[in-house]
Amino acid sequence: MTGGIAAYKACELLRRFTESGHDVTVVPTESALEFVGAPTWAALSGKPVATDVWTDVHQVPHVRLGQSADLVVVAPATADTIARAAHGLADDLLTNTLLTARCPVVLAPAMHTEMWEHPATQANVATLRERGVLVVEPAEGRLTGKDTGKGRLPEPGEIFELCTQVLARGAGTAQDLAGRHVVVSAGGTREYLDPVRFLGNRSSGLQGYALARAAAARGAEVTLVAANTSLPDPAGVKVVRVETTGQLRDVVVPAAASADAVVMAAAPADFRPLAVSDAKIKKASDGSAPAIELQQNPDILHEISTSRPRAGTVVVGFAAETGDETGSVLDLARAKLARKGCDLLVVNDVSGGAVFGSPDNEAVILGADGTATDVPRGSKSALAHAIWDQVARRLQD
Repeated sequence: MTGGIAAYKACELLRRFTESGHDVTVVPTESALEFVGAPTWAALSGKPVATDVWTDVHQVPHVRLGQSADLVVVAPATADTIARAAHGLADDLLTNTLLTARCPVVLAPAMHTEMWEHPATQANVATLRERGVLVVEPAEGRLTGKDTGKGRLPEPGEIFELCTQVLARGAGTAQDLAGRHVVVSAGGTREYLDPVRFLGNRSSGLQGYALARAAAARGAEVTLVAANTSLPDPAGVKVVRVETTGQLRDVVVPAAASADAVVMAAAPADFRPLAVSDAKIKKASDGSAPAIELQQNPDILHEISTSRPRAGTVVVGFAAETGDETGSVLDLARAKLARKGCDLLVVNDVSGGAVFGSPDNEAVILGADGTATDVPRGSKSALAHAIWDQVARRLQD
């Protein structure tokens, strides 16, 4: 870690790595130790801490650390360290480690908005990304003092999740979504009947968030449109929150115009009340129930699939099916794929409430080209990467 006020958050990140069984060597800069001292890092990692290349010089640490690492993550990464890394400087143990590392490298910037947006910083970030470094987009929120804006270190738990995915993909794995802008929707929309009641569905948003995290780990610029979720913002992801299907459409359709891929993992309500009561609907004294007239909501997936404002955009839909007397789950899904006009359709069999709120998922990914890919039951993260594998292949065609 480097010398920013967010260095204290790295203690939590270190704890998550060590408690999950990883062997961690902490390499701070001198200025980082002004914020959190060496005894803290040594106690949490179980290893001595050094900032210079002269400590234990017989072990050649300035070369050995980078050569032996499976992952190098710099959190927080200051503007100064980003600049030194981009220009190949090697004046301390951390920058020497970055030069010798042949494993994936993740930088999690943290700085004031003006520093992040400065042309020099943006040029340095672009240089590092061109070299294959995963530079995470900083979060927006409270900064040092009273300032707020973009530049906040993402939450340690989310940095850990991103790093876990990078580790799982392994060294030498290309960031096949680098330079791509992807839009992901997640959660379930609500259509209000009155100020306190709504029509909704059981979507938790977990699969959409897994898709956003996976895309960020593969180097993409990610816009996540989240409908009524309480999940933490994934590291490096721009999150836009919505409630209704109309609001979802108002965000997704314009965002799709500049997107290389759109994955509609959200569950939009198919219908909304024709009229919304300004006051809470009261129970009738005679026990009768009010009649609620519904109207159909816009079909966002069909609109994006058929309009294609940007040539080459890959569009992915989801189908939660149970099957009925008219056909099996896959029969109904294939008909939906043709009707919607998307490139890929991820089919979930939700009979008996399966999938909703579960950390695991299984699916069949149907392609408009006639392909069908079975994804066995596993984590929603595993399914997310299987989906992005299909998307990346089509983007390269």
